[in-house]
Amino acid sequence: MGFNCGIVGLPNVGKSTLFNALTATAAAEAANYPFCTIEPNVGRVGVPDPRLDKLAEIAKSQKIIPTQLEFVDIAGLVRGASQGEGLGNQFLGHIRSVDAIIHVLRCFENDDITHVDGSVDPLRDLTTIETELMLADLESLDRRMAATAKKAKGGDAEAKALLTLMERAKNHLEQGKPAKTMVVPKEEEDLYQHLQLLSAKPILYVCNVSEAEAASGNEWTSKVAGYAESHGTRAVVISAAIESEVAALDNLAEQQEFLQSLGLQETGLKQVIREGYSLLNLLTFFTVGPKEARAWTAHQGSKAPQAAGVIHTDFERGFICAETTSYEDYIAYQGEAGAKTAGKLRLEGRDYLVKDGDVFHFRFNV
Repeated sequence: MGFNCGIVGLPNVGKSTLFNALTATAAAEAANYPFCTIEPNVGRVGVPDPRLDKLAEIAKSQKIIPTQLEFVDIAGLVRGASQGEGLGNQFLGHIRSVDAIIHVLRCFENDDITHVDGSVDPLRDLTTIETELMLADLESLDRRMAATAKKAKGGDAEAKALLTLMERAKNHLEQGKPAKTMVVPKEEEDLYQHLQLLSAKPILYVCNVSEAEAASGNEWTSKVAGYAESHGTRAVVISAAIESEVAALDNLAEQQEFLQSLGLQETGLKQVIREGYSLLNLLTFFTVGPKEARAWTAHQGSKAPQAAGVIHTDFERGFICAETTSYEDYIAYQGEAGAKTAGKLRLEGRDYLVKDGDVFHFRFNV
């Protein structure tokens, strides 16, 4: 699995339409009324990576297996969701399980599609959602702090440390700041993850525009881009309507021709994947052989045993070394044997930092 993203937003912003297009399914019902998506729909797509095809061609691999990206379509949130409005608690629970949030913002006018707040204002909308996430975090902390305080009084060292961290997080949130802006020392990062704060999750803003504005954007998308940059995150401009039309075209050449006719170079899916990988500090490595060529996802800063563990926990537990070739050398020397002859195949140990595009063969013993 590459990573999973929860698609969130107010009702009628184009969330389900975008989900359907990105996953090329009709699993989510797109309708002009709130809460049409009662349960989260999940769709998986292979992450397109032309490097994988080239590796497979050289190795004559029987199968090509890309890394996977999972989308979870979460029903529309409304103001008051943290207090249970509009099935809010249920939806907030679904957000808790994802790696990142794709926040769809309505940046188009359409008199036939009612906005839940009566007018189009994406900055207001994103503030509504993020406020609800912070309020839900405060409620979660309040609920857990009493039990943690009791343990801390009993002499539990970990509970004491956790309670101190909770108090700092609560103070931060009460100042109207999302948890992701809180400075956490490295030694407290694991403890901080246990808090599972919704407003700590990385957010990618997706500005949903009309077909005519997909290439150029508009005044609203410029404001969202400015907000995203000032808050250390990213924004992309996508037309869910165009993505739906692209998804209906089976032929890749037809898709590209259609996109180019609209002044676009790539699909929204590719934009989301690229920005999502960057947002989450992810990289791709490969395993290649005659049976299969496969792409895998790891975090930037991962060491070789951790990458091996992505494939199987036994690989990490019994890690010996990693036979390593860069993607560029694998291509230049036409495979592992050529790279080895040219002295480009390396044996890397436990401290090797994985690089994007590395081709690995792991040696392990359990």
